Amino acid sequence: MRVLVAGGAGFIGSHLCEQLLKEGHEVICADNFSTASWENLQSLKNNKNFHLLKHDIVEPLPSTLSVDCVFHLASPASPNHHSKISYHALPLETILANTKGTLELLTFSQKNKAQFLFASSSEVYGDPLAHPQREDYFGNVSTTGPRSVYDESKRLGETLTAYFWRDRDLNARIARIFNTYGPRLAREDMRMVITFINQALSESPITVFGDGTQTRSLCYIDDMIEGLTTLMFHANTKGEVVNLGSEDEHTVLEYAQMIKKLTNSKSKIVFSEQLPQDDPKKRCPDISKAKKLLGWKPKISLAEGLKRMIAYVKESAY
Repeated sequence: MRVLVAGGAGFIGSHLCEQLLKEGHEVICADNFSTASWENLQSLKNNKNFHLLKHDIVEPLPSTLSVDCVFHLASPASPNHHSKISYHALPLETILANTKGTLELLTFSQKNKAQFLFASSSEVYGDPLAHPQREDYFGNVSTTGPRSVYDESKRLGETLTAYFWRDRDLNARIARIFNTYGPRLAREDMRMVITFINQALSESPITVFGDGTQTRSLCYIDDMIEGLTTLMFHANTKGEVVNLGSEDEHTVLEYAQMIKKLTNSKSKIVFSEQLPQDDPKKRCPDISKAKKLLGWKPKISLAEGLKRMIAYVKESAY
């Protein structure tokens, strides 16, 4: 198949491009590089089936381009207020990527009679009142808070996608991606795992927001890519909304302690005074639907995934 990966130079997108090429697909990576890195694509640039298109998805794609499948992963995703690549640093760009950009890609997919996958997020559940989160939970989301530029634009992206499968008969589906980690996760992203590992390896204090009792579940990148490709190519997934993530839930403090132990670090664990506004207190997917519909569940244990991630950070030059 000829596959377009919008946001293909990003953390998840670059791994997806790599896997699709391994499976024999022709891959067009579209990215404007506002948050992505050219380095993520170095291993792919000499592959004759890989094509790079520098493009902002809020603009129409070239009229001569034709594909069979579209993965839409194009959006700033980091929640960190201090990161230059976060959706706080690029608020309008984030809103437009998930709304106007989604509409452009949906229209393009319909023109090409292509399958479509919208990469949504666990953030559509907000600070959830239901736990674990099922696909039929509508969420607890602020429309005006600091995270709303991401949360609400993802929700509208879902609405647009559902409109196209319901009213325009597009072969589309939605993946709600929960916390994912692994090689190529940018230090500038400043997410929990990469921050804790860098702090532990440098013997700096490991900083935990609040009292550390808030929970997260982490899915290793290889498992996430398998989930995304299975959802796209599995029969009878048109119109489906599926959570993809790990059910292995731990507190943030427990993650800090695990990483400290795995790195043999002497770092002290320190606590900040408060959580960022609207930061979810609990975050863990119910993946019963993915197991039943796709036969998918994560295979790589947290301990193994963290060991791989730590080894990557040690070996990489970044």
